[in-house]
Amino acid sequence: MKLLVLGFGQCGGRLADEFARLNKRARSHRGIEILTGAFAVDTDVTDLGGLATIGSDYQHRMLIGGRKTGGHGVGKINEVGAVVAREDADKVVDAIRTVRRLYETDAFLLIGSSGGGTGSGCLPIITRHIKERFRDKPVWDLIVLPFEHEEATEERAVYNSATCLKSVSSVADAVFLVDNQRYVRKALSLRNNMNQINSLIVEPFYNLLCAGEEKKAKWIGAKTLDTGDIVETMTGWTVFGRGEESLPRFSFSFRRDFRKKGVQTHIGVQAMDEALTELSLKCDPASSGRALYLISAPAKEMNMDLVKELGDYLKDVAPEAIIRNGDYPREKTSLDITLVMSELSEVEKIKGYYSHSTQFKRSAKKRRAEVDSKLKELEQLSKEVPLLLHGDGRHS
Repeated sequence: MKLLVLGFGQCGGRLADEFARLNKRARSHRGIEILTGAFAVDTDVTDLGGLATIGSDYQHRMLIGGRKTGGHGVGKINEVGAVVAREDADKVVDAIRTVRRLYETDAFLLIGSSGGGTGSGCLPIITRHIKERFRDKPVWDLIVLPFEHEEATEERAVYNSATCLKSVSSVADAVFLVDNQRYVRKALSLRNNMNQINSLIVEPFYNLLCAGEEKKAKWIGAKTLDTGDIVETMTGWTVFGRGEESLPRFSFSFRRDFRKKGVQTHIGVQAMDEALTELSLKCDPASSGRALYLISAPAKEMNMDLVKELGDYLKDVAPEAIIRNGDYPREKTSLDITLVMSELSEVEKIKGYYSHSTQFKRSAKKRRAEVDSKLKELEQLSKEVPLLLHGDGRHS
């Protein structure tokens, strides 16, 4: 599975940069490519300068809306972000067309924050343009939702999120939902927190993308999750998670009996539990219509009993879901599970955004009316006050 990744705004650009770093890791550690290209698109020139891995040329780090914003962002007004995206959409598509191995792209992944201005405004517009230009490829959006303190103090962040989510859901093939708050580690500094959050968001994609690109026979699973499986699973509202459990030392002995099988199954269930607990957004897994999981562990630690047990366990959690699975014998000392729950029908967080955005619109209209009324009152009171602009020396 190869992605072409585009990040919009500061948040999207940094996550696209993290995906580029992941591709670099796959290339050096496993000799495979999981991206055909990585781009950052922004209205703020400073944000583009802070990236580390994405190419530093103007085609990979695209400044859009320069005439409108002067390279200083859109001030969290996502309507302006959308206008800029409409004006410069062809610039983004033209950059994509320069990718040397574009034909190898299996899906497009567009990334941005729902609460900001550039990412929130650009995502639905560019998603639609890419779908129109590349009709045979799925287009997925990864949307990062605001922190709790942003939701509490910035009404605009909630309104932006509601309008962004409604818009992207109407055009994207799948929308990955990521709740920033679930990744916060309170003991870390702000910079370290943000870096770790970005790393944690991207990490579950590593084995999932690598598994189908493996070239060495010993690393290819008995049942490979390939592009077709992944594309068929990804639809509508989607969340993902990862669970990892260390394997005990005695697990590597040549003794194979019922006790060891029991230990393997127990470790697998623990890893699945962790993946469910660490889903990118708190939701009801029972409302998912499709799901997939990938087991990665030493080849001798995976067997049909383990796969069946995990499948049965996930079926209990998501009884209506069509479930796909695969194995990837890559991990050396741990059992790793990547989990995707898709086609979710119940997402409370989104309901909350829609409800609050309606209130925000009403209150904003009321505030505007009050301001206009006070300005008219001032204007009436000032009618008899002379102006100092006549320049004829008149005085009272």
